[in-house]
Amino acid sequence: MRRAMARAALGDDDYGEDPTVNELQRLAAGTLGMDSALFVPTATMANLIAVMCHCQRRGAQLFLGRDSHLHLYEHGGAAQVAGVHSQALPDLPSGTLDLEQLELAVREAQGSQYHPRPELICLENTHSSAGGRALPLTYLSQVRGLADRYGLRVHMDGARLMNAAVAQRVEPAQIAQHCDSVSLCFSKGLGAPAGAVLAGSGEFVSEAWRVRKVLGGGMRQAGVLAAAARLGLQHGEVTLRGDHDNARRFAEGVHGLDSAICSVSPAAVETNIVMVSVRGPWPCPAELCARLRAVSEEEVTATGRAVSVLLLPWAARTVRAVWHRGVSARDTELARRKLEFVARKCQEELALGLHPAPAGAGGA
Repeated sequence: MRRAMARAALGDDDYGEDPTVNELQRLAAGTLGMDSALFVPTATMANLIAVMCHCQRRGAQLFLGRDSHLHLYEHGGAAQVAGVHSQALPDLPSGTLDLEQLELAVREAQGSQYHPRPELICLENTHSSAGGRALPLTYLSQVRGLADRYGLRVHMDGARLMNAAVAQRVEPAQIAQHCDSVSLCFSKGLGAPAGAVLAGSGEFVSEAWRVRKVLGGGMRQAGVLAAAARLGLQHGEVTLRGDHDNARRFAEGVHGLDSAICSVSPAAVETNIVMVSVRGPWPCPAELCARLRAVSEEEVTATGRAVSVLLLPWAARTVRAVWHRGVSARDTELARRKLEFVARKCQEELALGLHPAPAGAGGA
């Protein structure tokens, strides 16, 4: 990727003159089965642009999952910048929405002069907070049908859409065909240092270009970034399949530990994300992650290795692990062994009474 960046043919992308960006946009549009695509700095910007293009009346309403990235982790840009009201519905464990509940919410909004005017449904695929679950194609078709019945549009936050396509063994276009627009991130599993695209109809992308300019996303010699993104897109299938295999291998290994400290449901691991459940009152996810990151002399003596594993405290009792092209099968096995070592040490400390349960945690 670095060699491709150094050798990239460049122009002024703000004038549409960067040949590497133009080639990436054509490639991405074709991959997603869309008429056109626009290169932007981040998927967060791509999602915001999509909301602004689909919901051009202030006070318009979009429906999305309350655990979705667009709702929780993008600083409320839909409200803060676009003036759009989000109605957040509960996400199911699969990352989907209850379609009956969604339809009821849409119908109530359309039938009331007090509700905001519903215009957009936003989906996330794969669903990060659900552990990288890929949205079923039948579900996407049902959402499309619901949106058509009520005159709404559908945008997909497809930051990890390529993971979904690999997991479901389908072409990305088979997923994107159910949406009016879709974003795709290059700096996650595809491994590029930056960049995303927003794809849709030609008219939609023409408007998206104007909104990108408003948000400060117009770039000049952006081909240095597009060159890396193009490689990631071209070779992503093999890379992502390896990530999925490593994540599944890790999940099965942790499940096999039968630990009182942590557990994993292998059946819930579909792509490159593993959610590790942390059991009991101690350690908390932050403490477990700190111990996985740290290296002690005792560890080196016991295992013969110094291994630091970076995981993320995700929720009150959950730690998230994510695989990418820089994590090998060997790295995965070392990470599993490190978790086994840390879990065993935690169990020993609990047995010695070194970590009393917090007030209220004891039984009757």
